[in-house]
Amino acid sequence: MPIDTSKPLRRRGGEGASQTVATVERAADVFVLFADPDARTLGVTEIAEKLEMSKAAVHRILASLRLRGLIDLDEETRRYSLGLTAMRLGLAYLDRLDVRRLAAPELVALSRTLSETATLSIRTGSSRVYVDQVTPSREVIMSVTLGVSYPLHAGASSKAFLAFLSEEEVDAYFRTVPLNRLTERTLVHEDVLRKDLAAIRRRGYAKSTAERQPGSASVAAPIFDHHGAPVAVLSVCGPQERFRGEEKQCAEALLEATGRLSARMGHVPK
Repeated sequence: MPIDTSKPLRRRGGEGASQTVATVERAADVFVLFADPDARTLGVTEIAEKLEMSKAAVHRILASLRLRGLIDLDEETRRYSLGLTAMRLGLAYLDRLDVRRLAAPELVALSRTLSETATLSIRTGSSRVYVDQVTPSREVIMSVTLGVSYPLHAGASSKAFLAFLSEEEVDAYFRTVPLNRLTERTLVHEDVLRKDLAAIRRRGYAKSTAERQPGSASVAAPIFDHHGAPVAVLSVCGPQERFRGEEKQCAEALLEATGRLSARMGHVPK
C-alpha cells in the first residue's frame, strides 16, 4: 500500500527546517556578540541576558562553537572569547579586500556631492601614487596623473600618509628622504613639517594649498586597516581660489567617507 507523503510529511519537514534556521540564527547572534570591542570575553549569564535566551541554550551553542574553534573557554574564569578559527575567518576576509574597488563608490559620491575632483592614493615606501580619480562635470576642474610617485612630505595626500605612520617610520623618513621642493610652497623644514603633521593628527585630515601643484588646493584623509595603519588616502581637490571657501564642507564629507571605508577594512577607532 503506497504511503501518503503529502501534507503531514511536508508539515513536519517545514517545522524541522524552521527549527534549524532558528538554531543557526541564535548561534550567529551569540557569535556576533564577540565582535563588540568591549566584549573581549563574555560569560554565559551575560550572553543569556543580552540575547534573552536561556542559559542552557547558550551553553549548547557555545559548546558547538568551541568544537569548531570559533570560541575559546578560559577554564579558570569560565569566560569565553574568540577562537583561532574566528581569527582565520577575519584574516581571510581582510585578504580579499581591494581598497580601490571599495573606494570607487565613495569617490563618485564625493565628486558628485562636492563638485570637485576626488582621488585615491596608495603608499609605495617613502612615496605615494594616485591610483584612481573621479572628476566633476564643470568647466574648470583639477585632475591628477595616475601612477606618478610623489614624496610623502609634499601635498595633502602625501602628508595624510606621513602623519599617521608610526614614530619610527616618520623619523626614518626624515633621516633618509631629502625634503625637496615641488613648488615654492612645499614644506621643506623638518620642524615646520613636524608641527603640521601634529595638527593633521589632531583634526584627522591634511590640507594644502599649492604645495604639490601650483594653483591647486586639497584636503585628504587616510583609510585605516585593522592594525590602525593608513592603507590608502582619499582626497578632494580643486582650483585654489574656488576651494578656499569649500574646505570645511569637503573635509567633513571626506572624513565621513574615510570612516566608512576604514570600518570596512576592519579598523576600530580608539
